[in-house]
Amino acid sequence: MFEEPLVQLLLLLGAAVAIVTLFHRLRTPPVLGYLLVGVLLGPYTPGPAVEGQQLRLLAEYGIVFLLFTIGLNFSLPQIHALRHLVLGLGTAQVLLTTAVVGVIAWLAGVPAAAAFVVGAVFAQSSSTIIGRQLQEQGEDQSRHGRLGLAMSVFQDVTAAPLIVIVPVLGLATDAQSLGVSIVSVLAKAALAFALVYVAGRSVLGPFFRVIAERRSGELFTLSVLFVSLAAAWLTSSLGLSMAFGAFLVGMMLGETEFRHQVESAVRPFRDVLLGLFFIGIGMLFDLSAIPDIWHLALAGTAVLLVTKAVLVAPMVRWAGIDWRTAWRIALLLAVGGEFGFALLAIGFQAGVVEARVEQVVLMSVLLSMVVAPYLIRHNGTLAAILTSRGSAERQLEPRRADLAAVGQLAGHVILCGYGRVGHTVATLLDTSGVPFVAYDTDLARVAQGRAVGHLVLYGDIADPELLVTGRADQASLVVITIDGADIALRVVSALHTLYPQLPIIARARDLEASGRLLDAGATQAYPEAIEASLRLGATALQLVGASAAHVDKLLQGVRDRGYDLVRDDPAQDPKAPGEAR
Repeated sequence: MFEEPLVQLLLLLGAAVAIVTLFHRLRTPPVLGYLLVGVLLGPYTPGPAVEGQQLRLLAEYGIVFLLFTIGLNFSLPQIHALRHLVLGLGTAQVLLTTAVVGVIAWLAGVPAAAAFVVGAVFAQSSSTIIGRQLQEQGEDQSRHGRLGLAMSVFQDVTAAPLIVIVPVLGLATDAQSLGVSIVSVLAKAALAFALVYVAGRSVLGPFFRVIAERRSGELFTLSVLFVSLAAAWLTSSLGLSMAFGAFLVGMMLGETEFRHQVESAVRPFRDVLLGLFFIGIGMLFDLSAIPDIWHLALAGTAVLLVTKAVLVAPMVRWAGIDWRTAWRIALLLAVGGEFGFALLAIGFQAGVVEARVEQVVLMSVLLSMVVAPYLIRHNGTLAAILTSRGSAERQLEPRRADLAAVGQLAGHVILCGYGRVGHTVATLLDTSGVPFVAYDTDLARVAQGRAVGHLVLYGDIADPELLVTGRADQASLVVITIDGADIALRVVSALHTLYPQLPIIARARDLEASGRLLDAGATQAYPEAIEASLRLGATALQLVGASAAHVDKLLQGVRDRGYDLVRDDPAQDPKAPGEAR
């Protein structure tokens, strides 16, 4: 009965729903639940087993859509700005990790060719886990988050020549053939980039404008799927990974006005297929081998995490980045990655890696991925411990007096961010005798606030648990002054979901950002550029004789009408149906 395709699908989905639901209730990363499903339904455990071949074919598309959404957040101008860091550091990290780990494996008795494969596998980091965990924490737009994720994506690109090199090692070809293969792959990658770049500049923008004019969500989603999979097919036909093509076309679309709508359309497919990918990884676990190799797997995990972190941190610091940020990036990249599994499988099939070494490396990478969510979640705390600023950060952690003061607050204001704008708002509240608590992740700003007597605590306001600590249920108002548009949007969404009656006013850069915040639940979102223009106009009116009451009434009327009077094109309403975010 369990061999029927429909029964296997029901078994797979039922187990995934049950276990992932349990992991959500336990507040444990769902990726670990998917891995457990794969272990339980794999061929190495008693009970019914699910055929893995078809599952792996579907799961591969999960990586395609993941890299596609990552590309949306890394446009060409941003990549160009990071070119020295990402390309230089990314290349150095892959080469050094492969060499150092390869030497360690060789000294441990692994043959030279297999040791090289082990090093290449350990050099990969999980863009899947890093991207998803950073997004959940609201750190994907932070300096360490963007650079760490960019370097992990670059590692995925380096997997292409490695996939060529590994089979060649099994065939014992000479150095000349190896060099020709590498040059061929790099040429194909350059060709793929050129083709996608030309298409993105000349075709994608007009194409999606035509689709958007139809105002059909179904048609828009179909178009997104077609474009992402067409780019994946293009790079696959050139002998490169499908994920590489998806990443390239994502970068192109990331420069258009449709970026947010595209990401929203592809997210359901990405999340489901990524879950299948991790289930497939779990199926590779051979539990019967654990008693013989568990100590080697633990040692391999330690080598993977420690070696990569120790290598990456000094490299990033050498590039001119402060030690704390360097360690945060190093901790993100320390984990193993999905493309490492592909390299390991190729090495095993080519006869380069024997079965025992394969299981040790497989379990080492899996254990690092199990640890990864917790390592990434606490990257700030761990980096503080590893740097000289650790003591300073611990001193800035909430003290008992601070926690007691927050615990007594009621009818207070919660400030999200204590930068230039947040400090100004805090000063006005303090002068007016209004109780408030402010949160910021910048140590210097926290220290600045405490120095002037403000109740400023270190913390990421995007964390729902921090909202409970700040007594959001007793607050009268939340003021969001942080500059990151995506982080502000997530904070507003979380607040509106958990505390729908709580008023929220937010800072926005422009009318588009203001409209998105209002849609997410903000009571009011003030676009900085427009507000500066209004204040300039108000001053001009007063200087030519207009009364203050008339000016105030005029300005409030402009705000109440959604800034229509000062909009460049009144027909372009950021909240109009079908308009891409």
